[in-house]
Amino acid sequence: MSVIIDENVSASLDEKLGANVWWKPDIDKKTLKSLCVKRSSPGALYVSLYFIALITMGYLAFITWGSYWSILFFWLYGTIYAFSGAYDHEARHRTLFKQRGLNDFFGYIFSFMTNFEPVRWRWTHTLHHSYTLHTTEPLDFEIQVDRPSKLFKFFVSFIPFGPLLWIHQSYLAETLKNSLGIITPVIDQCVPKEHQWKVILSSRIHMGIWVSIIGISIYLNSILPVLYFLLPTFYGNTFFALCGLTQHAGLPFNVKDHRVNTRTIILNPILSWLYVKLEYHQEHHMFPMVPWYNLPKLHNLIKDQMPKPNNGLISAYKDIVPAIIKQAFDPKYEPPSRLTEIS
Repeated sequence: MSVIIDENVSASLDEKLGANVWWKPDIDKKTLKSLCVKRSSPGALYVSLYFIALITMGYLAFITWGSYWSILFFWLYGTIYAFSGAYDHEARHRTLFKQRGLNDFFGYIFSFMTNFEPVRWRWTHTLHHSYTLHTTEPLDFEIQVDRPSKLFKFFVSFIPFGPLLWIHQSYLAETLKNSLGIITPVIDQCVPKEHQWKVILSSRIHMGIWVSIIGISIYLNSILPVLYFLLPTFYGNTFFALCGLTQHAGLPFNVKDHRVNTRTIILNPILSWLYVKLEYHQEHHMFPMVPWYNLPKLHNLIKDQMPKPNNGLISAYKDIVPAIIKQAFDPKYEPPSRLTEIS
């Protein structure tokens, strides 16, 4: 990959790590260039609808507090809140809006919501695109899938509050360490020395907000501030985890072909809106500069060169679950290639 997220970031990584040659579909250059044009109106619409839905569910949870209805509305609020990870991802690519400033502004908001420290993630996400699912050097630090698979952790990750069982291994724990001035291995290896102070500063801001919200909750003698701002990604995790794990789960390592190590699925309109079109993940990895709202167009243009996508989450997990279970007992197991489906 040449330019992934930020030209300066990518150029530095290319110089340090060397370029990779990946399979690319045939597509007209002018058409591709037109698909890469950024617009702000789709992002303004999606972000507005996102916060309207989030605030509505939050309000309903508040007015029904103390009843069983509140459990339902808090779960819906948490579900929407957890999808902040998808919006954070687009802001990190600077494709959520046309304006860089808007991307960075909302990127900081969404990164806090999803417990991702943004400076670290800008650098590691570039590596993720350049070396998708690579376990040799250079390492894809975002996807360090356990082989053999840890079945308990895999299945519990979909259960509300389940991820709290390994919070000590989470990105939030890494942010806490960075806020204390501890440079973790991923920061040391991925973020240039001259930028590491930004990671520490950003981590301290994140942890400062966490401490402030906990303090407000104690002062008010109410769990509501924590329920609204700190815990939603843990109790509303189910559907975001179900969508997110379809991207690479169970697929082969160390293959320079996104048709093999990445998965595209077709989602219903509601999940597709919440997920900001990230279900077109093969297309996104092949052409990461194409904004999210043009991924369906890109999908249709190159679909004859691609394996048939899974139609919905159930179809995807019919492939994923057997592969994960087999990999728990045979770390070298790889599912059958779907490239044979291409005519």
